[in-house]
This record gives sequence, structure tokens and C-alpha cells, in this order.
Amino acid sequence: MEVQVLEFADSGLSRVYENEKWMVGIKNWKPANDIANTGCLERHNETDELFVLLAGKCALLTANDKAGGGLEIKAAAMEPLKVYNIPRGLWHNTVTMKDTKLILVEDSATSSKNSEVIPLDAGQIALVKKLVSQA
Repeated sequence: MEVQVLEFADSGLSRVYENEKWMVGIKNWKPANDIANTGCLERHNETDELFVLLAGKCALLTANDKAGGGLEIKAAAMEPLKVYNIPRGLWHNTVTMKDTKLILVEDSATSSKNSEVIPLDAGQIALVKKLVSQA
């Protein structure tokens, strides 16, 4: 038996390790996660997701549904080497810069079948850009 050494240097996300219970991914900057292109939030309805910022800068977007409709959107600057738990059901996204590298850990059964994506409207995108610039 040998130790596996796994890495990912391209843009985007790669599930570098996965077993029947959990998955570890490396998420690097990609155009869709740049502030210029951020246009949606996602949530996982059955599982939590963990993020760890290794390098660069990342703003973590979160949102809760408001009574009567709409979203209460927040942004926080992630700090390196801290674990951020996104509880199941919480809308979220990451806004990254070109040198960003994140680790993510989630249940291996997390998929589009038990997750949702919601597009942001023009007003919400403007708010996200403002919140990220202040984070």
C-alpha cells in the first residue's frame, strides 16, 4: 500500500479524492467565480459543505430566504486555513481572485439531484458586487 498524493493546478474544480462517504476537491479560480461573472447561488439540501482557503482571496457569499420572498445576501472575506462549514440548505457561492486555491469537503452523494441553483437578478448582482468590495 502506498500514500496517494493528489493535486490539481488547472482552473475550476476537481474532485481529487472520493470514496463512498465523502469527497475532497481542490477549487481554483475560474471565470464563473470571478466577481465579474458571479450570477447565481447554490444550496445543497441534504448535506453540509466545508471550505478551506489555502491561498489568494475569496469572498464567501451566503443567503437566507426572506419571509415573503427574496434573499438576505451577505459576504465575508475568508481567512486562510480556517474551516468554513456551509450547513445544508444555506444558499452560497465563492467569489475568487486569479490566485485563489480552496479545499472543499462534502458528502460524496452531493449532486445536482439534491442541490439547487438560483440565478441572481440585476439588483442582487449589484448588491453582491458591493458586498464583495467591502468584505
